[in-house]
Amino acid sequence: MAISPDAGRPADPAKLVNIPRLVTAYYTGRPDPQVPAQRVSFGTSGHRGSAFDYAFNEWHILAISQAICMYRKQRGIGGPLFIGMDTHALAEPAFASALEVLAANEVEVMIAKNGGYTPTPAISHAILNYNRGRTSGLADGIVITPSHNPPEDGGFKYNPPHGGPAESKITSFIQDKANEFLKSGLSGVRRLLFDQARRASTTHRHDFMGEYVRDLRNVLDLEAIRSAGLKLGVDPLGGAGVHYWHPIAERYGLNLTVVNETVDPTFRFMTLDWDGRIRMDPSSPYAMRGLIALKDKFDVAFACDTDHDRHGIVTKSTGLLRPNDYLAVCVHYLFTHRPAWGENVAVGKTVVSSSIIDRITSKLHRKLYEVPVGFKWFVEGLLGGRLGFAGEESAGSSFLCHDGTVWSTDKDGLIAALLSAEITAKTGRDPGEIYAGLARENGSPVYERIDAPATAEQRAVLAKMSAADITASELAGEKILNVLTTAPGDGNPIGGVKVIAENGCFAARPSGTEDIYKIYAESFRDLDHLRRIQIEAQTIVGQVIGAAGGRARA
Repeated sequence: MAISPDAGRPADPAKLVNIPRLVTAYYTGRPDPQVPAQRVSFGTSGHRGSAFDYAFNEWHILAISQAICMYRKQRGIGGPLFIGMDTHALAEPAFASALEVLAANEVEVMIAKNGGYTPTPAISHAILNYNRGRTSGLADGIVITPSHNPPEDGGFKYNPPHGGPAESKITSFIQDKANEFLKSGLSGVRRLLFDQARRASTTHRHDFMGEYVRDLRNVLDLEAIRSAGLKLGVDPLGGAGVHYWHPIAERYGLNLTVVNETVDPTFRFMTLDWDGRIRMDPSSPYAMRGLIALKDKFDVAFACDTDHDRHGIVTKSTGLLRPNDYLAVCVHYLFTHRPAWGENVAVGKTVVSSSIIDRITSKLHRKLYEVPVGFKWFVEGLLGGRLGFAGEESAGSSFLCHDGTVWSTDKDGLIAALLSAEITAKTGRDPGEIYAGLARENGSPVYERIDAPATAEQRAVLAKMSAADITASELAGEKILNVLTTAPGDGNPIGGVKVIAENGCFAARPSGTEDIYKIYAESFRDLDHLRRIQIEAQTIVGQVIGAAGGRARA
């Protein structure tokens, strides 16, 4: 992965996205359903793309919104639909398009009071609050966000009544129906004028912010943070939670400074990510350079991505914590500071997250629930109170309330960020210092993800690999102990393979959108050992792909 010489630098103003042209492209661009890249591709994270590429245009959103209305009717989902948006330029136009369709279909829609931005976790929390104790007339939601993607992108995702990311059978239904609408020239899509939709009797204002901020005391020890008098800093990265932080500080008496309150759809205030593009990624040392430079001004500082479902933690001791390191700290802290959680409450992680979490979980005498990549696999466990914490390697997590009940079934960057302050207040050490101690006790892993080229055919082979396809007996000089193609926690296919030795492992998964596969490698020895694992991982995977290609030619 080549690092751009511009990584970590401010963006060139001449290269910022032209917002008027982008919005014009949204309304005037007509996607061609015969072109695969211009069709609706609705996965767990919904549909994403840029209007410039005919991949996120008004027709997409009209079609998807009508498909969601059809799904709701088919499933008997008759409660309100909570809808929120982030600060990307295409969010407002997509919100208008969606509301036009939802109102025409007489869906009871809850929009943000005063037209504000709404973080993903606030939507999830609102759905769960509404549905608590109900068995019919359930609520669901839409979040308009492409997460931390570049400024020219738009995103549109659906959360069913469980409040979390939609499972595959739901996203497939929405995708297929939406593409049918595209092919028919939107025949069958119902729509009102936007002004009519806003004034419709089915459109209601909801105080997402007040509800979320009020309930935070149920999931965090905010009094401990206040009493400790910690000096906290937060950078919302221009995202949907930008106006949440002051009410949080005021309500709970926190000494919290919002270091940047700017909302600008070009995101010109960001430093460039590893590839020289603007990306609001709180786990990137390049995108986070501004907050990292302020680390000595705060006891602990943090940031969230554009829809505030991911987090980044900056400490005096360490600077920016790697996502896996902070997940390990969260597991260790929460399961020693939440006495109301039952003994059977487990730790949730993805198969590509660091194995230091496995070691910490074992010492805590807790069950480890390991799932494929994707937060949707944690939803039922969080909803039922069986998973105390669920985290994935890309800096997304959620955890239960103090009493062991569900808080959110989607990722929540705000509570993960504020937990770093609770940890510092209650232990007297910041998360970086705590992780250093955990590494001394459990080993200090070196972890890295790299990408390798693969054709569509090769990616298909990798996705269907079995343990029998792996003929190697050693990995970087150690005996291979286990080969996984299904997740140990739930038995679902991981869409690739994970190879485990005593002091190292790797997982290989194909990309769903690019001609690459991803290798997640980890060593509990050193960097040289990690490099050996990465090289051998590519060899092992290459042999499987090559053998499959040979059989196909034969």
